[in-house]
Amino acid sequence: MYSMSQFLIYFQLGLKHILNIYSYDHILFLIALAIPLAFKDWKRILILVTTFTLGHTIALLLTIYGIIAVKVAVIELLIPFTILIVALFHLFTAGKSGKKESINLVFFITLFFGIIHGLGFLNTFKSIHYGTATSKLLAVLEFALGIEAAQLIVMLVVLILAYIVQTVFRFSKRDWTLVMSAFIIGVVLPIIIGNEIWLR
Repeated sequence: MYSMSQFLIYFQLGLKHILNIYSYDHILFLIALAIPLAFKDWKRILILVTTFTLGHTIALLLTIYGIIAVKVAVIELLIPFTILIVALFHLFTAGKSGKKESINLVFFITLFFGIIHGLGFLNTFKSIHYGTATSKLLAVLEFALGIEAAQLIVMLVVLILAYIVQTVFRFSKRDWTLVMSAFIIGVVLPIIIGNEIWLR
């Protein structure tokens, strides 16, 4: 029988997997998603974060049940590429009120990128889980709840920082978007260039 202590193990694993210095790539993607958003966009934020979590969950289920297999080096390259794409999009559309990207397209891309990021969680998850098919499914769902909670915390911190910068320091939303997008691009480009896949 599944106990509350087992639930907490996987919930905390999901929470800690995002909220630590070694998950900077996942945090960077969340920051990139949050750059153009504000507290008034809370419904969109919830849907985006949940869609991203859904992508993680799908990836874990597909790999844990042996439906797909992926090379770690490929995933380690694709993850920073997803961050770069989002940051570049915001960089080139900053301040353009006329941009009307399809909501469905944004969520589809977020889901797809979530699947890619979820593949990066596989080794951490598999390293502690051994059990039946049913307990695996429960563990993945509990892990996903921890991921969801952690991602909402990251988004909240980014929104608070954006609010302070734009109200106290009088940054315009456009300037905030440009600075943060450029910062993220500056961080992920060396990661992409330094990936071991180029050295083969």
